[in-house]
Amino acid sequence: VQLQASGGGLVQTGGSLRLSCTCEVSGINFRTAALAWYRQAPGKQRELVASMPSGGSTNYADSVKGRFTISRNNAKNTVFLQMSSLKPEDTAVYYCYSPLVGWGQGTQVTVSS
Repeated sequence: VQLQASGGGLVQTGGSLRLSCTCEVSGINFRTAALAWYRQAPGKQRELVASMPSGGSTNYADSVKGRFTISRNNAKNTVFLQMSSLKPEDTAVYYCYSPLVGWGQGTQVTVSS
């Protein structure tokens, strides 16, 4: 696995989680890599949650704006997704993605009502 995701779990409505995804491929210029988080709920298509193009700007799905924050630590080749005010509809498997290395293995987030 070239992108190792972690941080998922079970949380109550209104709670918070912080997902991490570390690139374990050597020789990658992580600092300039575009990064993104996607999620896929049961029976639904995978959807973009947040992205960080190489220029440093950020983009969010309307459903998570104001609640989720994508950030990166280039020294650790890691991208984060801070999730707050979680709702049951946020329940999904969350995947990190970079065009340079592809998809991470996913981490399950479950929000109980």
